[in-house]
Amino acid sequence: MKFTKQDLLTMLIGLFLFSSCKDNNTIGLAPDGDAISGDLYDNTTLTTRTQREDAVAASALTRFPIGLMVDPVFGTSEAGVAMTVNIPSVGYRFGNNPIVDSAVLVLPYSTQFYGDSTAKYDFAVKQLTTDMSLETSYLSSKEWFKNTSDVLGTNLDHQQRPTTSFKVTNIVTGKPDTAATVAPQLRIRLNPTLIQNRIVKLDTNIYARNDLFTSKFNGLYVNVTRATGVGAIAFFNFDQITDVNNGAKLQIYYRKDGTSPLTFDTVSVIFPIDKTTSPVSAYVKHTYTADINTQLNDPSATQYPKTYIQGLTGLRNKISFDFSEFKTLTAGSKVSVNKAELVIDLSPEDDVYFKPAPRLRLYRYDAAGLAINLPDNDRAVSGVSAGDPRALPAQELFGGYFDSVNRRYIFSITAYVQDLIDGKKQDYGTFIAPTPSTEFTLSPWAASAERSILLAPVRNAAAGTKRMKLNIFYTKVR
Repeated sequence: MKFTKQDLLTMLIGLFLFSSCKDNNTIGLAPDGDAISGDLYDNTTLTTRTQREDAVAASALTRFPIGLMVDPVFGTSEAGVAMTVNIPSVGYRFGNNPIVDSAVLVLPYSTQFYGDSTAKYDFAVKQLTTDMSLETSYLSSKEWFKNTSDVLGTNLDHQQRPTTSFKVTNIVTGKPDTAATVAPQLRIRLNPTLIQNRIVKLDTNIYARNDLFTSKFNGLYVNVTRATGVGAIAFFNFDQITDVNNGAKLQIYYRKDGTSPLTFDTVSVIFPIDKTTSPVSAYVKHTYTADINTQLNDPSATQYPKTYIQGLTGLRNKISFDFSEFKTLTAGSKVSVNKAELVIDLSPEDDVYFKPAPRLRLYRYDAAGLAINLPDNDRAVSGVSAGDPRALPAQELFGGYFDSVNRRYIFSITAYVQDLIDGKKQDYGTFIAPTPSTEFTLSPWAASAERSILLAPVRNAAAGTKRMKLNIFYTKVR
């Protein structure tokens, strides 16, 4: 049949209208306007296993975690950040007879906060024993603080306000002090005597280069040592910020001799902390409950009724597909997969502080064991990858977002299922795990802390049963 452009447009409009009022077993329109009948198969054998995420590089995160969280289902999660402190400027001088009045570590909050913001937290700041700039590995499992108990400062019984701005006073030498409204931030006071001895009293030659300074003052580590209730994981921003008032920094307030005898000037100086110029790295540790450890320690066991996924380089699910029964059902026929959806229902149990992850990532391994996108999510990247021509045009269409009404996630994986059925791709491992709500990542970056409890796949389930399943809408084409 020959189509004009107008005929094609009419057909596409009709396709849209028709598909909006038909059930899910009807897929598309034939050229003559008749519906193509698509059969639904939702009994694919799936298996899921809870696995630990691998430690990853934690020095280039979008946001950095600090906190202590006690989840009754998952267990305890701890997170801290090691950071390099940089000189204010090349050749900086404190002046004559400087005396530190106070010092404060300022950490601006980033997006995301997971847990109880009404709880009280004890923050501690320790000095590192090594120069971070000389390190070769910044894995999320690296315990930066393990060789030191040297506490420089604390903020005790602190209630976090990650979305509340407040005012600070800026000291301007020789002029009246000024007030400024700053972004939400955590402020931890440091011991002025220790800062006097370890920074102000350094040889002035140390300030000729930043690396000379960092070799003497090795930087800081911040963590939470106590939290009331279930606690939380907060995230902080260590990106370079033009306005120093809103950036991460060590700020020192001190007095020095004035220009006139028996006078002094009050000075404020900022030692910036910026991941783009010097290393900043996160540390994460999870201590899991007995139920989760049972699954981790016996991955070959039969299918568990629930499995677990967790951000903060925590837990993922490995999914395996067995299409043998489907191939028997369709034996002798070439099958066209019109649509394939991976439906992931959640366990009904919930927690007031630990809501399900708002977004998941779904990815696979290649033959070398490297994480890559499924073909449905493999869009071309100019100058980097040609992608897959069947890729969906947007991540939103690929799915993985939490449906709070139906308590589930859905991924559209039509091309991937077609390739697995046809034997064009081998399943070296397919995985589900949380990803930050604002970005899809293949790597398990420690940039989100949410978790979810997944229901297991169930074969031959009664209609309406909550479970993990693969819906395959297909047509036998010969």
